[in-house]
Amino acid sequence: MKLWGGRFTKEENQLVHNFNESLSFDHRFYRQDIEGSIAHVTMLARQGIVTQEDRDRIVAGLQGILEDIKSGRLEFTAEYEDIHSFVEAKLTERIGEAGKRLHTGRSRNDQVALDMKLYCRDEIDEIDRLVKALLEELLKGMKENTDTYMPGFTHLQKAQPITLAHHMGAYFEMFFRDRGRLGDIRKRMNTCPLGSGALAGTTYPLDRECTSSLLGFDEPTRNSMDSVADRDYVIELLSALSIIAMHLSRFSEEIIIWNSNEYRFVELDDAYSTGSSIMPQKKNPDIAELVRGKTGRVYGALTAILTTMKGLPLAYNKDMQEDKELTFDAIDTVKGCLALFTGMLSTMTFRKDVMEASAKKGFTNATDAADYLVGRGVPFRDAHGIVGQLVLVCLDKGIGLEDLSLEEFRAVSPVFEENIYNAISMETCVKRRTTLGAPGQEAMKQVIQAYEKLLD
Repeated sequence: MKLWGGRFTKEENQLVHNFNESLSFDHRFYRQDIEGSIAHVTMLARQGIVTQEDRDRIVAGLQGILEDIKSGRLEFTAEYEDIHSFVEAKLTERIGEAGKRLHTGRSRNDQVALDMKLYCRDEIDEIDRLVKALLEELLKGMKENTDTYMPGFTHLQKAQPITLAHHMGAYFEMFFRDRGRLGDIRKRMNTCPLGSGALAGTTYPLDRECTSSLLGFDEPTRNSMDSVADRDYVIELLSALSIIAMHLSRFSEEIIIWNSNEYRFVELDDAYSTGSSIMPQKKNPDIAELVRGKTGRVYGALTAILTTMKGLPLAYNKDMQEDKELTFDAIDTVKGCLALFTGMLSTMTFRKDVMEASAKKGFTNATDAADYLVGRGVPFRDAHGIVGQLVLVCLDKGIGLEDLSLEEFRAVSPVFEENIYNAISMETCVKRRTTLGAPGQEAMKQVIQAYEKLLD
């Protein structure tokens, strides 16, 4: 069934139909399309544009179609162009003439704009729940690891000692910002395009505030041309999804490194690992690698929609049909990555002893040794040079700073005393960092309490 066939005298070429149709992917909108139609016809009846009797028949018919699609009794078939024509045709088949009145005062342009907004809004809520679940897992890990010492890195080289809780807190901040972005997008997009018509509204006395309220929007859109031509919210959503994917990819990269034989910081659960077809000893971090790899796929969706929209004049153009498949794919990809990553993280075992030993071997306490000297009146630049000399001694002997004898310390600088060992212990190095945002236990306690309130 074509919603536009009256003006045409020839059948559509089958190849044209195949190229033009969108039902094969926009059938995802069936619930949103039906919800929008129920709101629309409810408003039409309130305005006296259709009778209450027709309204009741249409609503009952639409609800029946919805239930039949959900149960699998009604299947999508190829002769229909899109979800809109499918629903309207099935409605007319079931209730007769009244079904033809549903589209009064409406265009497919504002209908698809509505469906896309409703769908994106629903998916934002679901993605937000998944991000929150990841944040809860990170917070749990932080609470359990405020005393788990590990090296912090810059340039992938060991820099200063931190805790695993502190490291996880950095990702908590990232994913918390992601939730904020999702919330901002949802609020900004929550305006109702229904009633905008093809581009110039309609002569029917529609109550757009009514349909907006029925569908849970804050208000109707204020310009009918922008209403049908706007896909900013799709671009914003894909941007937010790209940032989420980037954050997941960064964390995945670290887990891949930590899982390597050289690091051995983590042990992945068997349920989130795979083996090799030829090498029996292998246990591969495939989930982390796939999350890292799928990030490029999400980026591709953002680039594609930006490219599609960049040259489109107002108002609606068929190019905009290209927004759907890539958006659906990006949403599915990020949802899958979030769920799997959270599961992987929750089952991962951290090798705390290996992490602490790695921090000691990497001279992460060198800055604290320099600070020790500064506390005894040595200028920082001189202290920096003294500790650098001590590092050379350690490298030559294959030991850490804490393994040097007091005589070896004093051979480079007589300022050192017996308490240098306490000053450069992992525990002291971390505990002394007490400013807000630092890895010290007191500072982390404040941050964890703040995170608990944020999630509540």
